[in-house]
Amino acid sequence: MKEDFLHYLWRYKKFDVLNLKTTIGETVQIISSGSYLELAGPDFFNAQLVVGNQKWAGNVEIHIKSSDWYVHNHEKDNAYQNVILHVVWEHDTIIFREDNSEIPTIELRDFVSAEVLVNYKKLVQPKSWIYCEKEIATIDNFIFSNWKERLFFERLERKSKLIFDLLSSTNNDWEAVLFCLLAKNFGLNTNGESFLAIAKALPFSIIRKESFEVENLEALLFGKGQLLVDEKEDVYFSDLKFRYYYMLHKYRVEEGYVQPLQFFKLRPDNFPTIRLSQLAHLYHHHQNLFTKVIDLKSNVDGYELLQVSVSDYWQTHYTFDKVSSKKSKKLSKAFIDLLLINTVIPIQFAYAQSRSESNSEQLLQFMNQIVAEKNSTIDKFTFFKVAVNTAFDSQSLLHLKKEYCAKNKCLSCAVGMELLKVKSEMKVL
Repeated sequence: MKEDFLHYLWRYKKFDVLNLKTTIGETVQIISSGSYLELAGPDFFNAQLVVGNQKWAGNVEIHIKSSDWYVHNHEKDNAYQNVILHVVWEHDTIIFREDNSEIPTIELRDFVSAEVLVNYKKLVQPKSWIYCEKEIATIDNFIFSNWKERLFFERLERKSKLIFDLLSSTNNDWEAVLFCLLAKNFGLNTNGESFLAIAKALPFSIIRKESFEVENLEALLFGKGQLLVDEKEDVYFSDLKFRYYYMLHKYRVEEGYVQPLQFFKLRPDNFPTIRLSQLAHLYHHHQNLFTKVIDLKSNVDGYELLQVSVSDYWQTHYTFDKVSSKKSKKLSKAFIDLLLINTVIPIQFAYAQSRSESNSEQLLQFMNQIVAEKNSTIDKFTFFKVAVNTAFDSQSLLHLKKEYCAKNKCLSCAVGMELLKVKSEMKVL
């Protein structure tokens, strides 16, 4: 038995509310069960009850055992002085207020049907991957679709935190924010944080001024990424190094250092040298990129906008000094899809929020044009017969797994709540 199950029972009145009584036999009528608070303090705020013949307004606290009140030191916390009802699964001790009056207690297990308990035990039985893996595909499509939509926007809200943090640190320069976010996502999981550090270390005003010479942009990005530190015989390396230190002096930028960029276990096309060159070319080819990104409405337009290659040098190299077969190394559609999912959609969402506008329908249409991501989590959902067709599906399911399944928050999940429903009608006020 877990407290979140008791929260679920009380919040949705999944018990016999018509015959509810306290441990000393007083009748209890629920006018309002209160607002569910997942913060410090009592679990439900501003409930309204009639206990016996007395009407009460105040807070409700929920525990597995009554004695948990003292285990959690609530008797020493003024936040619990306004508790009007203690709801427990097992009543093992009487709880008193500071004025020595007894707090009414309901032992909830006396009022919960056996069927609700059976469904709960089925839901939280030992799992191989997620608790509901055998039943998730049976959830009504309408319910699941609405839940995925909520998950998708929850995920965007989380991604927006970085965007608004960057906005604050760049004096509300949306172009600079986009540059940082693109840099992070060009670096993928392996070099993302280092690429972000590179972008944050370069005032975007310099990127604007130097964007007319792609070699200068490469010099700045490679230099900040510590890729121009060694001495090499390579002419292009020497040219970039000269440009980098010249611009450091010209703009009075501190040299600084970021976490070393990683090549290990990466496919050559994902080497930081290649990705930084592509990022440099993107800003060389597009002025006012932010406006163009905000105006994107489809993946086709996204492919056209973000389709860039590398410098001539990098068409025949993956690292300095080592020549390879010539390859244009254009951004692939799969990589651009990742940029659309992780950069374009989040920044469009955040920008609309900053202007108190809603672009939800547009974003949903956009995401449903992009193919679903492929990774081990999505493969697992597919194995359990969950349809994953578009990026909207995959993003929603990734958020579901990370924020709900992995944290065992089944009772805050529409899937878990649907599986807990009993076939017989529940008596609800």
